Amino acid sequence: MSSLAWQLIAENRIQEAFERGEFDELPGRGRPLDFSEYFSAPVMDRLGFSLLKSAGVLPPELELLKEVETLEKALAKCRDERTRARTRHQIQTKRTMFAMALERRGKSARADRSLEPPVR
Repeated sequence: MSSLAWQLIAENRIQEAFERGEFDELPGRGRPLDFSEYFSAPVMDRLGFSLLKSAGVLPPELELLKEVETLEKALAKCRDERTRARTRHQIQTKRTMFAMALERRGKSARADRSLEPPVR
């Protein structure tokens, strides 16, 4: 089957879904799409990020930030000094891991840019 045939099938299915009202209650309906996050990601990471986002999975860096937030909330409620010290240590460890992950990502992005042809 040709790519044109697949395109027509897809367009027909989308049109049928519109007619059934399947797109009426989508979040953000009527607002422009924001692709800035997508295009700010390194080219080699975009597909992976899109797949993870669609599956409801966060990138490892954001998982670390969520863990830090959870630990900080626990620390605010904690009254036992030994537990507080252990929690502070865990927070610092997660923040260090986060900083290292960002540094790796920055190096990867710089390497990606070095492979691109110069702009003239």
